Amino acid sequence: MHFAQTEEQQMVRDMVARFVNEEIKPIAGELDKTHRHPEEICRKLGEMGLMGVAISPEYGGAGMDTVTYVLALIEISRGCASCGVICSVNNSLYGYPIDAFGTHEQKLRYLTPVASGQVEGCYALTESSAGSDAASLKCRAELKGDRYIINGVKTFITSGNVANYCVLAATEDPAKGYKGILNLIVDLKSTPGFSVGKIEEKMGIRASGTAELVFENAEAPAENLLGKPGEGFRQMLSGLDAGRIGIAAQAVGIGRAVLEDSLAYAKERVQFGKTISSFQAIQWKLADMATELDAAELLVLRAAWLKDQGLDYEKEAAMAKMYASDATMRAAVEGVQIFGGYGYCSEYPAERHMRDAKICQIYEGTNEIQRVVIARKLLSLR
Repeated sequence: MHFAQTEEQQMVRDMVARFVNEEIKPIAGELDKTHRHPEEICRKLGEMGLMGVAISPEYGGAGMDTVTYVLALIEISRGCASCGVICSVNNSLYGYPIDAFGTHEQKLRYLTPVASGQVEGCYALTESSAGSDAASLKCRAELKGDRYIINGVKTFITSGNVANYCVLAATEDPAKGYKGILNLIVDLKSTPGFSVGKIEEKMGIRASGTAELVFENAEAPAENLLGKPGEGFRQMLSGLDAGRIGIAAQAVGIGRAVLEDSLAYAKERVQFGKTISSFQAIQWKLADMATELDAAELLVLRAAWLKDQGLDYEKEAAMAKMYASDATMRAAVEGVQIFGGYGYCSEYPAERHMRDAKICQIYEGTNEIQRVVIARKLLSLR
């Protein structure tokens, strides 16, 4: 088995790591405190080709592979989890379905500006009554002539408050269940009847906006339909698989930040006349962190590699997302413990890492849903 990164992949990871250390980490605390959208960081990530890593240059991307995307996203998330999830949504939840199912014209118009990092995109799936049960959408998109008329409210939409474009999951008819689901590209900046609703106050990833999207007789051209009617649910599942790779990478990045900060603090903090790094209790915490994070990264890279090979990766993406987020949450809890009382205070980043880590167990499908996906694949139930 060959685990080595290619020269190009290593160059990208090193480039991103330098950028993170110089420009993202120094402002991560401020972004968390102010809840400010990191506009300047997003534009620079776009210039570096990181807002559309695996998208063809023809459509504004960098034309690299999913493994490179994972390596870059781990580094970005190590610096700031909010920047990591914004980048992940641009690449996967928004970028992937248009790249995979869109027409040439749709890609030129709606993918290029997002993949090149000029603006943000978002994916609107969740509703107040449709979270884990994604097939029970209530948001309607009724075809009338050459336009879809959209009515409904989407909740918990990452980047929904700043995005220019949206891939919207809606239903032609709730009575049809999953067979009635479709995906539409919506230009949020020029669609009458659309408005941004409530912006959530969150525990973590505070520089990443999470918003309600409200559609009241909003119109989208019929030509903005992705694929054909009846294909929306399959597209949704495929997009979520791709998104889980991104969130798994984000989780690993947060965990790397926890380990990095915990190691530095343990070498400096003196108790009983010696640094706490000399105590076996602390050493074991650090050893467990490092081992689980390495295992998580390998799971993420396996899923990314399978995707690059055009092979089925649904189970592997679910495993990576589940394990990486659980491992990172465990690391974050132990990181706070290593920092002791300081870990509970905002003077140090340990408490921020713990708040940021939790969401990785929830979005892109809760870890309970990941276990359902894994079990179904193992038992060949779907």
